Amino acid sequence: MSADGPLRVFTDGACSGNPGPGGWAWASSPTHFDSGGEAATTNNRMELTAVLRALEANPGPLVVVMDSTYVKDGLEKWSHGWRRNGWKTKAGQPVKNREIWEPLVALATERAHEVRFEWVKGHSGDAMNDLVDLLAVEQRDLHRTSGGSTATGSGSGGGGARLAELPADEQRAERRRRDGRIPEGYLLLVLGQRPPELAGEALDRARDRLAEIFAAQATLSDDLVVVTGLREGAERVAAEAAIRADVPYVAVLPFPDPHLRMPGSDQARVVDLLGRAREVVTLEKKQPADREGFAKAMARRDSWLARAADEAILVWDEDDARYARLHKDLDAQLGPALVVLHP
Repeated sequence: MSADGPLRVFTDGACSGNPGPGGWAWASSPTHFDSGGEAATTNNRMELTAVLRALEANPGPLVVVMDSTYVKDGLEKWSHGWRRNGWKTKAGQPVKNREIWEPLVALATERAHEVRFEWVKGHSGDAMNDLVDLLAVEQRDLHRTSGGSTATGSGSGGGGARLAELPADEQRAERRRRDGRIPEGYLLLVLGQRPPELAGEALDRARDRLAEIFAAQATLSDDLVVVTGLREGAERVAAEAAIRADVPYVAVLPFPDPHLRMPGSDQARVVDLLGRAREVVTLEKKQPADREGFAKAMARRDSWLARAADEAILVWDEDDARYARLHKDLDAQLGPALVVLHP
């Protein structure tokens, strides 16, 4: 137990279809987490697996926070009757997902003196609930395309294959094996501020400096590829700087045709840059229906980019607090391989 009390671990599951590709995740911070998934599963199974993996990976006093009433009620209410009835429901039917429920209930019972469970409403603005949702969705989408069954990606804890324990070169190879969307090459990610904070002379300076960095980096890495989105500001000038430095770039879109939301002149510029890109990666199939959906899709894109990149440049004046969270997430993933470029 820390000075602040028991460790708080958030869990979540995600699935598309029933059955279909799914993912699970737990996290106590952006740097202490685990996630995984399956190609053919259900949402309930992923919710259960997230809690089971959280208990297995985190000894000592623990609060497990979830947005699944199915799991919380099962642990605190229904499981008592299931065990008395030989893992059958009141109607005499076998309990669904028993192969996960049984070890989960056994572990929760064994640790009842130090573990408690809390519920939080999903998608309600809780930062940690949003984080595990992003991690679970990322795994769901990975298994949608890879056809894998048990691949996992973790921070500093948890079961399964741990990328953090592999040498850097092996981490890159393993990421690409797990997710076929990741481009080939040594990936230099560029994200950062947008107008009005980054505009005019500051934008021109950022473009010039990025072109210099790309040209220099290309002399050290002959497989260098710049990776960026094409939102106005740092992302777009990164693509322009790559063209100037004669370095290939890949455009990563959160969903199809995000530029259709832009003014006409911006649309034309983005279409031109998409045509010049070595590759265009689109992470999700559907456009979001509203602003909240757009923000979450962008957050999922940023999370994917941070995990795919070998290095990153964040164009940021360090005054705009909106980019502090992005900086924290990039730093957690890349550490010294992250550079902040002041425009």
